[in-house]
Amino acid sequence: MPTTKTITLFLLIGVFLAGCVAAPGYKGAKSDNFDGRVFTNTTATEKTIPDLLKLGWQFMTKAAPWPKHLEVLQQQVPQTRLERGLSVTFVNHATMLIQVDGLNILTDPVYSERASPFSFVGPKRIHQPGIRMEDLPPIDVILISHNHYDHLDTATLTKLVSMQSSPPRILTGLGNKALLDDIGLSNSHELSWEEAESIRGTTFTFSESRHRSGRGLSDQMRTLWGSFVIETPSGNIYFAGDTGYDQHFRAAKEKFGGFVLSILPIGAYEPRWFMKDVHLNPHEAVQAHSDLNSNLSVAIHFGTFQLTLEGVDQPVTDLKAALKKQQFDEDRFLILQPGDSRLIVDIQK
Repeated sequence: MPTTKTITLFLLIGVFLAGCVAAPGYKGAKSDNFDGRVFTNTTATEKTIPDLLKLGWQFMTKAAPWPKHLEVLQQQVPQTRLERGLSVTFVNHATMLIQVDGLNILTDPVYSERASPFSFVGPKRIHQPGIRMEDLPPIDVILISHNHYDHLDTATLTKLVSMQSSPPRILTGLGNKALLDDIGLSNSHELSWEEAESIRGTTFTFSESRHRSGRGLSDQMRTLWGSFVIETPSGNIYFAGDTGYDQHFRAAKEKFGGFVLSILPIGAYEPRWFMKDVHLNPHEAVQAHSDLNSNLSVAIHFGTFQLTLEGVDQPVTDLKAALKKQQFDEDRFLILQPGDSRLIVDIQK
């Protein structure tokens, strides 16, 4: 009798091969990282369908067991707004609430049970979000790093936007506006790498990362992925989204001069032969923290959805080992529990 993992894998592969969940692709002028049809990374990433099948087999046979459920105490955000200063709240996965100088910013919001096009199959969360959606403060800006299901969750976005008294501005990469328009979210703006938009005195730059995009097989690399640099009176903030290690971290430091806070992924990194192109491991995350000249970093992208081979606790264990090896204090790279908030920059009125 096939296992649940086997059934899940082959259902998803069948869906992706059929292409029935593909998102619209970007249509625009050629550029340094766009050939008129697909986007590319500065350092090439090349994976084939046989590679995907090999990865699927390893996931079925070598993935560490994860718990089916972990209990999380859902918490309240300490303040509705922070008029001066900077606070962050870890919701889950890559979803962070950034409260800075009067703005409430939400990154890659995912509240659905599964990171999947379907409600009945695909990676399922093992804990509830640390903050209920109903307990979020008013959201002014939503940042979407790329269109993978664990970062661009249409069910979450439509519900979240419907709850706001005024529609938040949604910023994302080239090609994603068409999908957002299709689900009725018209207040979005798509950006190319190093293109910026200013909102109430804060500048958001969509910056380079090393990753890929696609919601089905036929739309692979057809929309742009990236990170965000947020320039605020309280200091620069870096949100990496999802990325492999490359020169773009040092380039961001050279351009922006360092960061008061960096939000960096540490999970979904095994097996390295496949994941190194597109996902940091904890050692690389510490190197990125150093490259960015970051005063403080916060870990994301771990412990919510089982996406790869490593165990649920392995990213945290490996991050602590990497910090020790590279002689960084653990309090320079925070591991927050879902729902935890930290005041990063305290500016008294």
